[in-house]
Amino acid sequence: MNKRNALQWILSGVTLAALAGMTAGCSENKPSFGAIDITGADYARDFSLTDHNGQARSLKDFAGKVVVLFFGYTQCPDVCPTAMLELAEVKRLLGADGERLQGLFVTVDPARDTPEMLKAYMEAFDPGFLALYTTPEKLEALAKEYKVYYKKVDGKTPTSYSMDHSAGSYVYDTRGKLRLYTRYGSGAALLAADIKLLLKS
Repeated sequence: MNKRNALQWILSGVTLAALAGMTAGCSENKPSFGAIDITGADYARDFSLTDHNGQARSLKDFAGKVVVLFFGYTQCPDVCPTAMLELAEVKRLLGADGERLQGLFVTVDPARDTPEMLKAYMEAFDPGFLALYTTPEKLEALAKEYKVYYKKVDGKTPTSYSMDHSAGSYVYDTRGKLRLYTRYGSGAALLAADIKLLLKS
């Protein structure tokens, strides 16, 4: 092999190596999510709550599933039922993979939201979804950990108050790691697409 041919051979090898590296780099790119990617965030990492069946719950109970967690209350007139209906639609859009989605609803109104009310509320949307609750004192600490805002707004009677609260959901992957924050009203199709990506990862 003369010098010219040797040089061409070396250059072609370098080019092929570079192309291979570029291809490998592309395959390692992070998924492009429709929701806000908060992977690695140092908040909203876990919880210790009771579900509407009286069972203690934390994220490890849902290993192997994508978890979507929303804060709200059963007497919410619009945002909460809309969010739950949307999540039920997400499950439908996932088809067979819908069984790998766990919807969780954390009440910000433990004074009125009894376990019986929470169970009936969840069953109105999907029997597989779970409502979670804790004491008012522990709820305050949990809200700080999750960067969730909630505030009681007095009504005409002591029991007719409403609750202002944040309207968005946290999404965890199948290993219980916080991955996404989806804003209220983003749409079922967008969230379903994001969950499909998480189920593949």
